[in-house]
Amino acid sequence: MRVFAVVALGALALAACSKKEDKVATPDAAASASASGGNASATAGPVAMPKRKLGLWSHTIAAEGANQTMQVCIDADTDSKMSVWGQAVSKDMCAKNSFAAAPGGYAFESECDMGEMGRVVSKGTVTGDFASAYTVKTTSTTTGSSMPQANTTSEMTLTAKWEGACPAGMKGGDVTLPGGMKINMEAMAAKK
Repeated sequence: MRVFAVVALGALALAACSKKEDKVATPDAAASASASGGNASATAGPVAMPKRKLGLWSHTIAAEGANQTMQVCIDADTDSKMSVWGQAVSKDMCAKNSFAAAPGGYAFESECDMGEMGRVVSKGTVTGDFASAYTVKTTSTTTGSSMPQANTTSEMTLTAKWEGACPAGMKGGDVTLPGGMKINMEAMAAKK
């Protein structure tokens, strides 16, 4: 269970990792390049990030054979800063941050320096409609962390489901963790 806690912590840490989006393929360019055997990302413009429906989302993280569910309040500001796969806020931590159209959804890759938490290299896929539900599958490798148990390769699946309007007392970026503890991702990222 300790490894699962490290994976969940890593997922939250990724919410503080981003830089300007690398140029990536549009869905039409990706299909055209795929049909011709070419490389779409080398010739196409950027893909628009999918926008989630605003409101309360439940995020269930499955890793190491365990599940953990949290509630996340998404407003327009939070959605513009935090992508569907957890990249956001700080512009200087990631040497690579690409997002491209892929069969059935999107694919992403990132390489981020998380300071004492180590260097995190992630890749994965995002599928879904972003108005009611989406799924993120990620493989991440952490090296150089000051926490030896974090230096590992892990697989994680995040299943997000729209639950309705954010309840009174929750604002954009607020996360209610299991056990009722509340944090705000934007406030945490601003402290870095």
